[in-house]
Amino acid sequence: LFRSREMESYHEKPETALSEIKDEAAVRYNKTQVTAIAAPSAHMFLSENLAMKPPYHVWLDTNFINFSMQNKIEIVEGLMDCLLAKVIPCVCDCVMAELEKLGRKFRIALKIARDKRFKRLSCDTKYADDCVCRTVSSNPVYIVATCDQDLKRRLRKIPGVPIMYLSKHKYAIERLPDAE
Repeated sequence: LFRSREMESYHEKPETALSEIKDEAAVRYNKTQVTAIAAPSAHMFLSENLAMKPPYHVWLDTNFINFSMQNKIEIVEGLMDCLLAKVIPCVCDCVMAELEKLGRKFRIALKIARDKRFKRLSCDTKYADDCVCRTVSSNPVYIVATCDQDLKRRLRKIPGVPIMYLSKHKYAIERLPDAE
């Protein structure tokens, strides 16, 4: 009799309906939790972003336009030289607003941004960095051109977003898919 009681304690007890509900709730809760994502390597870029193909859409940031002007680089030609493909430079409303706020000193940069070759994007945010991050995370078809270190740090957390910057008086790109 004692041995049978001892054996019963080692066997699993049948679960009740209440514990099943808790398990389902726990599973649903765990699915909604954000897990830490490892930083993507440059080689897994194509697996993350299959929408990236020529003509490339390059999202220009305010300081990228300013640095290009200071380094006397023609933006469209420099982008095509860097990517070796046709390029469509894109400028959003908040970047134009930032250039207008900078005043007379940056009126040439504003004139460059109003070029007819640039695609004008409309947005509803006032801060360009937030607009870039939100748009790029929802539509992964843009290469982001920026020289802003904080924005680069934010963009590196989004998988599949190549970052273009200015280095040694020419454009360079951080991550781009290998030709296959």
